[in-house]
Amino acid sequence: MSTALDTPPEPLDTMFEQFEPDPVQAEPSPVQTTAALVSGILGDLRNLVEQQFRLTRMQIEAELRQRFVAVAVFGAGAVVLFVSTIFVCFSLAHLLHWIASPVGNDPATYPLWTCHAAVAAVLGIAGGVLVWGGLSKFRSIVPFQNPISSLTQEPLP
Repeated sequence: MSTALDTPPEPLDTMFEQFEPDPVQAEPSPVQTTAALVSGILGDLRNLVEQQFRLTRMQIEAELRQRFVAVAVFGAGAVVLFVSTIFVCFSLAHLLHWIASPVGNDPATYPLWTCHAAVAAVLGIAGGVLVWGGLSKFRSIVPFQNPISSLTQEPLP
């Protein structure tokens, strides 16, 4: 069995033949050089415009993702606050019933309205924290600034 170590190495001359530069050709005419330069400039300009569009798109997508997260957090907080409001309404209804009923009629340690009020308070705090978090996320988002639009808004001397 022969291995890679058993075979003799290739001579350096044959290894670098593929990397030898092409022989120097005659000088191109100035017309060909100018056309090649203009073609190269236009190609570079096209690449720059494409890169700018891709960069702008990526920046807008990133900002939209941040705004979506902020809306989701804010929306979750709003839903939790809504549920908390429903529990506050239940607690007020049971408070009214507790006030109108005769003393000693409720065998429970805590009246039902206090239980609803406790749940409403916990949900209200959680909803408030979520709404506050959503608003702070909105405030932390840096709006997309297109450099071209900032150049057009500068006053001329």
